[in-house]
Amino acid sequence: MNRVQESCLLEISAGLLKGCYVDDKVSKVAWLNRSNIIFAGEDKWSLDPRVDLVTKGQLEYSLRIQKVDVYDEGPYTCSIQTKQQPKTSQVYLIVQVPANIYKVSEDITVNEGSNVTLSCLANGRPDPSITWRLLNPSAEPLDGEEYLDISGIMRSQAGKYECKASNDVATPDVKYVNVIVNYPPFIKDVKSSATQVGRMGVLQCDAAAVPKPEFEWYRDNKRLSNAQGISIQIFGTRTLLLVSNVTEEDYGNYTCVATNRLGVNSASLFLYRPGTGRDINGSASLTQSLWLLLASIICLFFKC
Repeated sequence: MNRVQESCLLEISAGLLKGCYVDDKVSKVAWLNRSNIIFAGEDKWSLDPRVDLVTKGQLEYSLRIQKVDVYDEGPYTCSIQTKQQPKTSQVYLIVQVPANIYKVSEDITVNEGSNVTLSCLANGRPDPSITWRLLNPSAEPLDGEEYLDISGIMRSQAGKYECKASNDVATPDVKYVNVIVNYPPFIKDVKSSATQVGRMGVLQCDAAAVPKPEFEWYRDNKRLSNAQGISIQIFGTRTLLLVSNVTEEDYGNYTCVATNRLGVNSASLFLYRPGTGRDINGSASLTQSLWLLLASIICLFFKC
């Protein structure tokens, strides 16, 4: 009695359907997709050039599909006609597709406090999962899938956002969105200068702002410019006021003003003679302040 071995296996990488194994010669063998005949024996009925047979002697009758597409998904049947009775071997082809991000938000520039929505659309089989990260030092996952909503965005949330789509079929697909957050200037550091007569005094003013700030310097409400004895230098978000060959008339209060289209911020600095009780940030020294407070208390007590 003829004995038929039935086996079905899908090898995704090769697109190979190993469907029919027989011990002895059979009268007829065929591959069908649903009710459509693909091969009858070695006669090809399908017009699809991607489809062919893989045979090894008379014992294996396998169907190979090159460049498998999602449209190839579905049931396939290997039909064997023996002298005893017909046998069938069935397999359902499931086509997996790596995750692919086909649409992602473009790089954007927004003002601080705005509501921002970033989108990342992906397809694949099975459906991919989408995750977001802000690539700052922590790079912690963010709550969001296809759409990432940021309410009242802050300057600390500016940077490169990573969208990752994965479905465990292949390496995840990754795209990036750069988000620039505009905010008004604030002066984060100033350095006054204790300079002797005849030396160069240097006042320094550092500001943070997006867009980059513009700087101006003032002395007693008079705007300063590059002139004899005065030099203004700007290095990105830092500005220096250089006073060469300081005289008694140069001592006093100076104002640094940082401006961009979102706002303005200013700070006072001092150019002073060493030992007059001004610290490096232009504030009165603690010792002088304590003596002035003590003198005021004594004067009040004696009603002077």
